[in-house]
Amino acid sequence: MNNRQGHLSKEIQFPTQADTFKAFGEYDRYLKQMESEYNVVIHARGNSASVSGNKKDVKKVIRNFKDKIQEKTTSSNSAVVTTTTGKPIKPLTGKQKNYFESMKKRDLVVAIGPAGTGKTFLACAKAVSALKAGDIDRIVLTRPVVEAGEKLGFLPGDLQEKVNPYLRPLYDAFYTLLGPAKFQSLRNDEVIEIVPLAYMRGRTLDDAMIILDEAQNTSSVQMQMFLTRIGFNSKVVVTGDITQIDIAKNKVSGLIEIQSILKDINGVKFIYFDEYDVVRHNLVKKIINAYNVFKKNKRNNS
Repeated sequence: MNNRQGHLSKEIQFPTQADTFKAFGEYDRYLKQMESEYNVVIHARGNSASVSGNKKDVKKVIRNFKDKIQEKTTSSNSAVVTTTTGKPIKPLTGKQKNYFESMKKRDLVVAIGPAGTGKTFLACAKAVSALKAGDIDRIVLTRPVVEAGEKLGFLPGDLQEKVNPYLRPLYDAFYTLLGPAKFQSLRNDEVIEIVPLAYMRGRTLDDAMIILDEAQNTSSVQMQMFLTRIGFNSKVVVTGDITQIDIAKNKVSGLIEIQSILKDINGVKFIYFDEYDVVRHNLVKKIINAYNVFKKNKRNNS
């Protein structure tokens, strides 16, 4: 219940002991992490927990708990696609499942969250699945070419060689999903296209799945340009991490801006991941959480 303005207390019940353990973590470590990251106090009682604190943060924590419960519905036969080595690619967390389902149902999905949460890889997997099913004719992937510590002019090679390092993570995803030979064949046939964002200007793309990666590094103008490329029978996925912005500080990130601009438009879905959705090495979760605590303490002390 609400005790005072901006304050909220809410309780959540977990169906089973296994669900409770999954949500709390070993020795309640997930509870401690969430209390550190968010402005909340969590009291665990049996198969339930009460969360009190800042209204916005309480809602985020409750949502995290619900996602933990939902994870058990993601079964082994729910693979999006199978890699060349036979490994099934599937959503591993509740939010990832929501993300994948949204990509099937919505024409524009915006995924925001830290590295390792499957934003780009699952989008690529969904695109491959749609291509194999005949739902689309081609896949177009793009990234803004933004310098992060290195100047393009000082990198060796021609323009294509200069931008390749920025696009490499997209190549890696498709090598895993298709294998190098099949990927190269589809690229040669222009069924899969990977290009810098600047090359998207003036185009309209029909019957395609279009993925904009690293969208936090787009300007307002670039984001508007990209979103107006959507053609008939096309789907768009925008991914990015708003804590890793490399554009000039005096420029507004297009990814931050569209959260308010597009929030009320039907057909648009925003998915917000956090460190609890990281599916890389367990150390990555700890690193992300440590940075979140560091930044929170820095804000509180400033």
